[in-house]
Amino acid sequence: MLIKTSVIFTIKKNKQNSYLCGKYNIKQIMATAYHNLSSYNAATVPDGDNMKIGIVVSEWNDKITNALLNGACKTLFKHGVKEENLIIDYVPGSFELVYGAKHLAENKELDAVIVFGCVVRGDTPHFDYVCNGVTQGITELNIAYDIPFIFGLLTTDNMQQAEDRAGGKHGNKGDECAITALKMIDFSLRNLEE
Repeated sequence: MLIKTSVIFTIKKNKQNSYLCGKYNIKQIMATAYHNLSSYNAATVPDGDNMKIGIVVSEWNDKITNALLNGACKTLFKHGVKEENLIIDYVPGSFELVYGAKHLAENKELDAVIVFGCVVRGDTPHFDYVCNGVTQGITELNIAYDIPFIFGLLTTDNMQQAEDRAGGKHGNKGDECAITALKMIDFSLRNLEE
């Protein structure tokens, strides 16, 4: 006999950035605490020699987004992508990344598009709207087009977390996005319909 039970806990965030779940204090740990964004096995990365990649960069929080871009470019060049096969363009803010990525995909012959943005939580729900909009938009582009769109949007609680992920103690999300683009292009090429 199977008896189904459920326990409901109230979860509240406290001042120490931990969560209270019932009587237990659960420390919040970011996923990047387990894996450096710049760490990867180079032997598993495909050669980017014939790959053409678009990158759309948000001008908002440009100290962060330019660091992400620089990390990606260095990694792409390291793995054979030619400078002339890299198309970089800018949009005003993170919300505009979806339109920029769509526009590049429709007007350039690209194998992948990477987007870079940085949204830092503030005092209003604007953070949630922008993050949700970009996440949904990039998801829809991945469904609608035959090329991969790589999600390089940092969504952080403060500027220090963004800096830590743009070449700081947690590595550079730009490196991770570059490797993801190369691997997803290779995946697409290996799985073409005959």
